[in-house]
Amino acid sequence: MNAQNEAYSYRSDPAVPEFSAGEFVTVMDARCALCARGAAWIARNDRDEKFRIIPMQSNLGTALMRHYGMDPEDPVSWLYLELGVAHHSLGTFIRVSGQLGGRWRLLSVLYILPRGVRDWLYRLVARNRYRIFGTADMCAMPDKGVQQRLLQ
Repeated sequence: MNAQNEAYSYRSDPAVPEFSAGEFVTVMDARCALCARGAAWIARNDRDEKFRIIPMQSNLGTALMRHYGMDPEDPVSWLYLELGVAHHSLGTFIRVSGQLGGRWRLLSVLYILPRGVRDWLYRLVARNRYRIFGTADMCAMPDKGVQQRLLQ
């Protein structure tokens, strides 16, 4: 991921289409069954409906991934924008959990792992996610909570 972590830096990138998404945006692999489950988890637990989900295969998702130095063709992480600041890897999962609140905040205990270990664990799962969890079509999910959060 690029060192480009200035809040809302994508707004000045002409390659990123303009969009209005609010404070919390996740860019996820729409073909990944694990990511589809993650989107459903967010939708179920986001009572304030503050999260938006962008498939990385969409024009917007691809542009955001590239803006932050990530390869949308070989995604080894998901991208999370919190108040315009980019996060990735297992730290993203921990941050999203914290925003969802309640019992999910307990996952912040994962911060005790050194960042290198968290990144390694995340990459291990990410590289094998299709083989382990299979594929899905997040955009075709019947879950209304997911559908109302999708930006394409």
